[in-house]
Amino acid sequence: MGKKQKPEELEVGSGLVLVDKPAGLTSHDVVGRIRKLAGTRKVGHAGTLDPMATGVLVVGINRATRLLTHIVGVDKTYTATVRLGQSTSTDDAEGEVLQTRFANAVSSEAIAAEIAKLTGAIQQVPATVSAIKVDGQRAHARARAGEEVALKARSVTVHHFEIFDVRRIDGGKLVDVDIEVRVSSGTYVRALARDLGEALEVGGHLTALRRTAVGSYSIHQTLTLDQLGEDFGYIGLAEAAEHLFPKRQLTAEETENLGYGRRITASGTGEDPQLTAAFAPDGELVALLVDVPAKKGASASPDAAHGADSESIDYQAKPELVFAITTPTGSAPSGAAG
Repeated sequence: MGKKQKPEELEVGSGLVLVDKPAGLTSHDVVGRIRKLAGTRKVGHAGTLDPMATGVLVVGINRATRLLTHIVGVDKTYTATVRLGQSTSTDDAEGEVLQTRFANAVSSEAIAAEIAKLTGAIQQVPATVSAIKVDGQRAHARARAGEEVALKARSVTVHHFEIFDVRRIDGGKLVDVDIEVRVSSGTYVRALARDLGEALEVGGHLTALRRTAVGSYSIHQTLTLDQLGEDFGYIGLAEAAEHLFPKRQLTAEETENLGYGRRITASGTGEDPQLTAAFAPDGELVALLVDVPAKKGASASPDAAHGADSESIDYQAKPELVFAITTPTGSAPSGAAG
C-alpha cells in the first residue's frame, strides 16, 4: 500500500485505506477507529459490511471521501458458508432460527442446479433486516420494531457463483455449502442463501461471510486495524483515482481551465460515457471528467468553445468533480473544489 507513517507522525493527507474488517464491528465502528488514527473527522466508507462479516472495507480520508460514491457501485466478491436446513429472521447466523427442516435428502447435484438458476441477471428481494429505507426509515429498524416489512424485488447480477465444498453436519440433518460469488452492487449474499434454501425446500441462511474484493481492490492489499495502529498505510488520492478510472494527462492550459470548472476537449468516451481521471503535468489529480454533448455558450476552454460554436465537435469533457488545485501563478482558482 502507498504511503506509510506512524500514526503519531502522520501529516493527514487524502487517500483510501483498505481495511480488513474484523467480525463484531460495524462499518461505522471502523470509520470511528480510522478517524482517531488519521486525526481527521472527514472519513467515510464505500459499502457497508454487516457486523458478522469480515474482509475488504474501503475507507476514504479527507478529499478521497469524494471518490467513495464512485466505488460503491463496483462489483464485490465474497466467500461465504450457506447452511441449508434452517431459516433465520435475518437470513444469517445473527438472527433467530425461525424454522428447521431436515436437509438429508438434498444432493450436491440439486444444490448445483439451483445455484445455476441464481447466476446471471436475477430479480432479488433484499434481506428484510437491511439498510434499505422504507418510507424514510431503515427496513431493519421497522422489522425490529415488529412491523411487517415487504421489500420489492430488484434487478441484480450474480456474475460468478461457485461451490467450493459441501459438508453434512449434525448427522446429515444440516448441510453447509462453502461458496464464492462475484455480484453487482446492491446484491445481498444473505438473500442468495435464503433463496437457495427455499428453492431446495429446506430453508437456508449464512453462517460466514468474507468480502475478498471490491472492484480491483483485493483482500491481499488490506491491513487490519491493529496493523494500521502500528503503521498507517493508505493509497494516495492520485494513485487511487488512477486505479479506479481511465487516465487522461492534461496540459497546463487544460489544468487551469478545469480549475475554473470549464469544459475542455472531449476525452473520447462520448458514445460510451465514463468517468476519466484527469492529471496535471506534475501528476496531481485535477478532476473527474465525463464526456457530454457539446453545448454552445457553456463555460469552456477556447478550443472546446470554438468547436461547439462551429458545430465541428459532438462532445466536450465536463468536470464532474474538481479537486483543489493551483494555477500556474500559484493561486487557487475561484470555483475550485476543496
